[in-house]
Parts: sequence; C-alpha cells; structure tokens
Amino acid sequence: MEITAIELFAYFVAWTIFYFAISHYIARLSKDKWVDWARSTESDEDLLVILESVIAEIEDRMHEKLEQFQASFFGSLGAASKKVDQATGQSTIKAITKDNPILGFVADYMMKRGNLGSLVGSQSQNTPISKPKESTKLGLE
Repeated sequence: MEITAIELFAYFVAWTIFYFAISHYIARLSKDKWVDWARSTESDEDLLVILESVIAEIEDRMHEKLEQFQASFFGSLGAASKKVDQATGQSTIKAITKDNPILGFVADYMMKRGNLGSLVGSQSQNTPISKPKESTKLGLE
C-alpha cells in the first residue's frame, strides 16, 4: 500500500486538528484543576513552602539594596560634613583646643551657637547682628 501526497497531507491535517483540539482540552482541564487546588485551603501550606525561597531571595535583595543605600547616604553625609568643616575651620579650632578641655568646650559651644563665625572666616562676617523686635504688648493675647 502506497500513500500518495494528498493522503499524506490529509493525515497531517487530521492529526494537527486532533492534536490542537486535545492539547487545548487537556490544558484547560489542567488549568481548571490548578485553579481549584490553589483556591482551596489545603494549598495554603504548600504554597508557603513553595514560595519560601522566593521570599528569602526578595529579603536578601532588599537587604543588599538597603546596605548600598546606607553606604551611599552616609558616605555623602561624611563628605558634606568634611566640606562644611573645612569651610568653617572648625577642625583647626578643635585641633588647637584639643589639649585644653575647658577652652575646647567653650569653642565648641561658640561654634554651635554661631557666634564664632566671624573668627573662622565664614560668609556671615560682614553681616550685622540684628536685634530682636521689641513688642509693646504685654502677656498673651
């Protein structure tokens, strides 16, 4: 028995249609069973076990990202603090007053209060100190 090209083509079309129909039917049944199982209460523990590695990976990545952010953030703060320190001359004053704790305390207090700005060459050396406004009102109103 010989198969002609037309018969071979007909077998090919028939098997393609059959395979297409049966594969979609099996896939739909499989999907429906999966959805029913996933919605059931018995799947909760299994899903937690399955997703445990995914959750651990997410936590690890978030921890790495947080460490990178902290290093970047505190590094930029350190650089900014160093620039401010160099601009105000506070490191020089701290080095000079290192041996005398009382003088160091006074210098630190003055730097924090801002009254030492003209001595260390800050930009506010030419600005006059403004007096607070005096109010004629007495008490709370």
